[in-house]
Amino acid sequence: MSQETQPKSGHDGPYPAPVIVGGLTVDSGWIDYNGHMNVGYYGVAFDQALEAMLDDHLGLGETYVRTAGHGPYILQSHLHFTRELLEGAGYAIHYWLVDTDAKRLHYYAEMFAEEDGALCATQEVLVLNVSQTTGRSAPFPGWAQARLARMAAEHENPDLAARLGAPLGIRRNS
Repeated sequence: MSQETQPKSGHDGPYPAPVIVGGLTVDSGWIDYNGHMNVGYYGVAFDQALEAMLDDHLGLGETYVRTAGHGPYILQSHLHFTRELLEGAGYAIHYWLVDTDAKRLHYYAEMFAEEDGALCATQEVLVLNVSQTTGRSAPFPGWAQARLARMAAEHENPDLAARLGAPLGIRRNS
């Protein structure tokens, strides 16, 4: 398969800022013994919504992998939990594309409870485009680089800077 395959999904913009993937529901199988969504399923929830965003807007989801022989691989992910979600709760995820280059994209996402709009979790991720043939990084095709550049420009938001790259550690009062 040629990596320069023309896009089979997504669109060339404009892109809403943020891109919102809504109408999602906490699955009963995601509930742990504490009675709320298990920590691991927050990652699943973000990933499933990311797939929809990548395919519907950028054309870089499952359709891209099948037609171009390349796909997005998550290299690093940071999750922050701010409020629990219970079984059957509705939620939406908001995505901002923070940065991109020929092979990578950096996004930030927030998960909101549909019931009251409360922030439940955030995720910051670095994604790499990988050839399914070689298993190595490869540049996105030209059409994808153009879409990513446009989305990054349309998502530029100085207010996000304070939310990115949060350190992990025990904070002590002196």
